[in-house]
Amino acid sequence: MTRFFPLLCAALLPLLLAACSSYQPAPTAMHAALEQPYLLDAGDRIRVTVFGQDGLNNTYNVDQAGYISFPLVGSIPARGHTVKQMEAAIAAKLRQGYIRDPDVTVEVDRYRPVFVMGEVGAAGQYSYVPGMTAQKAIAAAGGFSPRAYQGDVDVTRTVNGKVMTGRVVISDPLLPGDTVYVRERLF
Repeated sequence: MTRFFPLLCAALLPLLLAACSSYQPAPTAMHAALEQPYLLDAGDRIRVTVFGQDGLNNTYNVDQAGYISFPLVGSIPARGHTVKQMEAAIAAKLRQGYIRDPDVTVEVDRYRPVFVMGEVGAAGQYSYVPGMTAQKAIAAAGGFSPRAYQGDVDVTRTVNGKVMTGRVVISDPLLPGDTVYVRERLF
């Protein structure tokens, strides 16, 4: 048996190294994105209030092209803008011959969903709520399946136009649009 032990180790070593090579710690940009102001994107719905103009007060969806369609002024770009930037953009458009001094407020009415995949009860898309963690998203998806690895998960997030994936603990916060992947446990 002792003669075959080195051969067995030599045969198993590449398999162990291959299993470890898929590990990707979360890039620092993923965690830094949690501290940045929220940027609107397709799938978000915003509530716009123009004081004194009840006909303009409504909720507006950010379409797939990243725009909202606002009465009187038409399409306004929303993708990549904060709610404060949207307030300024809508007010600027309304000042161009429609309202002398518009007072505009914008708030997020509904965030774009998060996606949960892998070893969960019911994979799919789920509504994002502020403060949502990977664990809460997994709970919304029916919890872990019996084969799930429950220590950490892979999260895919778009940061500054770049898609990145990293492994995080399940208590890590999520952002709207994130995808959570629960891996299968090895044993």
